[in-house]
Amino acid sequence: MAEAKTAVANKPIWVDLSTTDAAAAREFYAKVFGWKIEVNPDPQYGGYGMATVGGKQVAGVGPKMSPEAPTAWSVYIGTDDADGLAKKVQATGGKVVAPPFDVGDQGRMAAFQDPSGAVISAWQPRAMRTPMPVGEPNTFGWAELNARGVDKAIPFYQKVFGWTPKPQSMGPDQPPYTEFQLSGESIAGGQEMQAMVPAQVPSYWLVYFAVGDVDKSFKAATQAGAREMVAPMEFPGGRFAIVSDPQGAAFGLLKMAPR
Repeated sequence: MAEAKTAVANKPIWVDLSTTDAAAAREFYAKVFGWKIEVNPDPQYGGYGMATVGGKQVAGVGPKMSPEAPTAWSVYIGTDDADGLAKKVQATGGKVVAPPFDVGDQGRMAAFQDPSGAVISAWQPRAMRTPMPVGEPNTFGWAELNARGVDKAIPFYQKVFGWTPKPQSMGPDQPPYTEFQLSGESIAGGQEMQAMVPAQVPSYWLVYFAVGDVDKSFKAATQAGAREMVAPMEFPGGRFAIVSDPQGAAFGLLKMAPR
């Protein structure tokens, strides 16, 4: 069991969607990614649906638990001690948005806010402990912090999760892009919010899904009712696009270039 703990600790371990219309969202993501989504009939899980691809659990889709909660994708970082992590977050200048609580027998979760205002969640696995696939088509591909004041957030993630920042130059007049690394492996990224983003948009974590063809998936998403945010374009590591689903949750499409 120690090996299982080590494998998930301090890395993205799960992603899920909290939305105003879970049934419509399930239909949308089934069209775009071919997900099979089954809703847990147990009322304690509040209509939470589990998405699978090829028999592997890849994401969750559920209704918002409170009216003021945003319609958004959440990133969960694995931990073997959610309560200890909450104390560390507070001691490092973050806020505990949702104190650790049990999710049935599946695990223990919490939600935190970093010093830039972005919310990130934590998951302490119990019954639900199989790591989600990463980088396979139609599964989680990357998590990216878009922050107003990323310089305040980077030291927070260093101290709380042990991530090592690796800044990358993005060219003249562009803020650097920071890769967060754990044991030499790049597991997430972060950057200063782009100037074109409306001022009312707070700092946030963006979830990217790996796809076989960005343009094809972008077309499928927009035809299914998604709104274009960033049209398909090249970047040094491959090709990406960003859309928002019909209920307003933003997500990215990503195809990494062969290495």
